Amino acid sequence: MMKGIVIGLIFICSLIGMNVMADNSSTQIEKATFAGGCFWCMEPPFDQLDGVISTTSGYAGGDELNPTYKQVSSGQTGHTEVIQIEYDPAVVDYQKLLDVFWRNIDPTAVDRQFVDVGKQYRSAIFYHNDEQKQLALASKQSLAASGSFEKPIVTEITALNTFYKAEEYHQDYYQKNPVRYKFYRYNSGRDQYLKKKWGDS
Repeated sequence: MMKGIVIGLIFICSLIGMNVMADNSSTQIEKATFAGGCFWCMEPPFDQLDGVISTTSGYAGGDELNPTYKQVSSGQTGHTEVIQIEYDPAVVDYQKLLDVFWRNIDPTAVDRQFVDVGKQYRSAIFYHNDEQKQLALASKQSLAASGSFEKPIVTEITALNTFYKAEEYHQDYYQKNPVRYKFYRYNSGRDQYLKKKWGDS
């Protein structure tokens, strides 16, 4: 009798284990890729969001294979600095990521963001699938219709071709070099612009 009970408990536990494994495997991690000028400044607002697993600085939108920072910063490769976000859509959705993106850039600036000038600092949304494309287009149209900006919204919306991870010293720069990061960020004029545009929200 006792042996039968033990076997039954083992069987039940195995079923529970299988269900847990199934639940874990059903969690689909997704990616989003945004360009908002200096990638150092674009990591922090996304890292603070629940559901964001990681942010990685890199390059996208150009033709050069395996570009280096030196090449990209020359403005000759066609790439722009980007961050690629891995996130759990069950916790944070793509629309929320778009909202955070728009509130951390100047979408009216052509081939620049704040103090950084050049095509390598243009703003862009690189979509990974058709759903992201439609949401990005709708959010851009909504922002343009909101009356928040007098100038046209020039942020690109284009399919992601290839993402190249930036050099390791660029990753989590704001955490590795907090003093230099804060000095750069303040002098870039980004925070002053964002506070004037959006207040403390």
